[in-house]
Amino acid sequence: MPRSILNILPVLLVLASCSREKPRALPVRLAVGGQAQLIYLVATLAQELGYYRDESLDVTIQDFPGGSKSLEALLGGSTDVVCGFYDHTIQMAAQGKSVRAFLSVLRYPGLAAVAVAPQISKIEDLKGRIVGVSSAGSSTHMFLNYLLASHGMSLDAVSIASIGMSATAVAAITHSNVDAAIMTDPALGMVREKLPALKILADTRTAAGTREVFGVDEYPSVVFYSTGAWLASHHEEAHRMAQAGLRTMQWLRANSASQIRDRLPAQFRTDNQAVDIDGLEALKAMLSTDGRLSLDAAAAVRKVLSVSIENVRNANIDLAMTFTNEFAVN
Repeated sequence: MPRSILNILPVLLVLASCSREKPRALPVRLAVGGQAQLIYLVATLAQELGYYRDESLDVTIQDFPGGSKSLEALLGGSTDVVCGFYDHTIQMAAQGKSVRAFLSVLRYPGLAAVAVAPQISKIEDLKGRIVGVSSAGSSTHMFLNYLLASHGMSLDAVSIASIGMSATAVAAITHSNVDAAIMTDPALGMVREKLPALKILADTRTAAGTREVFGVDEYPSVVFYSTGAWLASHHEEAHRMAQAGLRTMQWLRANSASQIRDRLPAQFRTDNQAVDIDGLEALKAMLSTDGRLSLDAAAAVRKVLSVSIENVRNANIDLAMTFTNEFAVN
C-alpha cells in the first residue's frame, strides 16, 4: 500500500468516528411548579428513564413552589420550558403575550375538591367555609371558583387559604385548619389514608368526573409550554423535549403502577405503598393519548378561566395561538 494512503488512514478513521457520534446535547432549563406532585411526574421520569439523554438533551429541572413562579421564571428568561398548566397560555394571550403549549401531558386536570367538615356533603355547603388552595390565583383557585360559579354561588362565598400542594396541604386538612380543599395526588391519597371519612365533592382525575364538572370529554391540564420566541428559535430542542415526553407517557402506560413506583426517586415516594400505587393508577388514566391539543378543549379551559379573570373573559383571544401540535409527532 502506498505510503501516502497509509498517512491519511488515521485521519479517515477519526472522521468516521466523529460521524458516528451522537448529536451535541442541547441544554434546556425546565421549570416545574411543584415537582413532587404526581401530575408533573412525566417531567421527572423522562430524566430518570434517560429519555432526555437519548434525545441528546441536557435538561436541568428547576423546582418552583407553584405554577405562577414557573411562569414568572419563563417570562423573566431564567428558564426555557415549563411543565405546568395549560391555562397559563390563555392567561398570557389575554395580556398580549405569546406563550404556547407544545405537548399535552394530561387530558384530565387531576384536581379534587375534598371536605373534612362533617356538615359539608356538596359544593353548596362550602358557603361561609374556609377552603384551601395551593395559592391565590393558582389553577387550584381557578378550579374552585368555577365549581362555585357552576353551582350558583358567588366567588366570595368562601374564604380562601393558601396551603400549598404537598406536606403543608396534608397538615392543613388533617389539623382542620381548613374545612375543605382542592388537592392532587399524592397529598390527596395521604389525607384519605389518615381521614377515611373525607368526602370528595368533585373529582377530575377520571373521565366521568371531568365530564361531570366541565361537560367535556377532555380538559387539558399539564403541558409543556414555552414562549413563542423560544419555540421559534429552538425548534430542535422543542421537538426533542416533546419526543422525550411522549416516550415517557408510553412507558407509563405500558408498566404497572408497582413497576412505576420502583423507578421513582426516593423523594417522590411516600411511606405508604398503597397510597402511591392508587395515585399512579389514577395518573395513568389521565395521560394524554397522543400529546396533542384541540381548539374545543382549549375553549373549555377558557370558559373556566373566564369565571375568575375579567381580561380572559373580555379579550379577543386566538386560541389557536396558545398551542401547537407540530412537535407532538412520532
